Amino acid sequence: MGKTLAEKILSAKSGQDAYAGDIVIARVDVAAFQDGTGPLGVRQLQKMNLEQVRAPKSILFIDHAAPSPRKELSNDHILLREFSRKTGAILSEVGDGVIHQRLVEDFAKPGDVVIGADSHSCTSGALGAFATGMGSTDVAIGMAMGKTWFKVPETFRIEVKGTFQSGVYSKDLILYLIGMLGADGATYKALEFGGPAIDRLSMESRFVLSNMAVEAGAKTGLIASDKVTKTYFKSRGRLKDWKPLFPDRDAQYERVIDVDAGKIEPQIAFPHTVDNTRPVSKARGIKIDQVFIGTCTNGRIEDLKVAAKILKGKRRAAHTRLIVCPASRDVYLASMKLGLLETFVHAGASIMGPGCGPCVGVHEGILGDGEICLSTANRNFKGRMGNPEGFVYLASPATAAYSAVRGEISDPRDAMKKEKKRRIRVKKSKKRRKK
Repeated sequence: MGKTLAEKILSAKSGQDAYAGDIVIARVDVAAFQDGTGPLGVRQLQKMNLEQVRAPKSILFIDHAAPSPRKELSNDHILLREFSRKTGAILSEVGDGVIHQRLVEDFAKPGDVVIGADSHSCTSGALGAFATGMGSTDVAIGMAMGKTWFKVPETFRIEVKGTFQSGVYSKDLILYLIGMLGADGATYKALEFGGPAIDRLSMESRFVLSNMAVEAGAKTGLIASDKVTKTYFKSRGRLKDWKPLFPDRDAQYERVIDVDAGKIEPQIAFPHTVDNTRPVSKARGIKIDQVFIGTCTNGRIEDLKVAAKILKGKRRAAHTRLIVCPASRDVYLASMKLGLLETFVHAGASIMGPGCGPCVGVHEGILGDGEICLSTANRNFKGRMGNPEGFVYLASPATAAYSAVRGEISDPRDAMKKEKKRRIRVKKSKKRRKK
């Protein structure tokens, strides 16, 4: 019987002929903490006199409160730095970037088992890795011992066909799916994304899908390692880490969900749950106080290019703040070289250093009572951005950027239509001058 991606990876890493429902003990390739969860994990290892790392790649990321806004958090950072020095664990410092972006840039690879003490550690699944978030103590033991146990999950196959409309992106697809499945509709399942529309997506767009799989309750979000994956690894100077990895043609799925990409509209997740999704037409006109473009979901160079194209030559609405936060140092540098940061500054944006920024509400961009933020993040829970009296809506970078200009939630397809008309006028004008 054929195997899904999840079954193939966990079989290889456990040495068992494993299928959904089996319990396996698997080798861990990558184990990661961030500064919100890492201190707890490190202290647990200290209590057990187990301060060691055996996972081949054990990494500590200082990204959630970077730079630190409080002495208590600074002391936690000291703890992580000391653990790194003592054990040899890799340290990703302030300004290096968000854990999930850094993992796909430099650490995770196809076929890996990746565990992280952060729910969005499933991002690396887009590379063809079994990547999942776990509790701090579980990750600590996996880091120290180099192995952990799993129940092999059943898999939902998400088969996406058709072509996205102009102004519709992978963020809209995943919000649409989460709205369809519900916040617990795929609990402890593997979501395996495939089909012609997925095959055509860039690696950066694929990361968005895997990143948010957990918002439907999924254990992991997997995508085959194909030519697109290979091109990405080559661009990162990591071609030796790439290998092809596909599900078997006769793999058995618990459920197959067919989606027509061409029928999806720009989506908005309303407060205070991610599965509270509606087409942008149902949100049009909602006044917004702040727009946040960034995070491990949509803070990559592709996302910033989309936003900058819409913002170029324009300015945010007077009553709407605009915050832009590149997901990593590499993204920040690329944005500088391409002139994107200059475009954002001219548009009235505040540029933050690489990291999580306002997303988790620790510092930078916390909302006031009753304020509304349109964010490209992955969560909009009550109090998520630092104030239980604030309201967070989720959208794509295109929707966020166009809404920042208008000061209210708006359909990015309108911006695309205006740009198309402008180009036609310019073209006609050039023809008349030639005559």
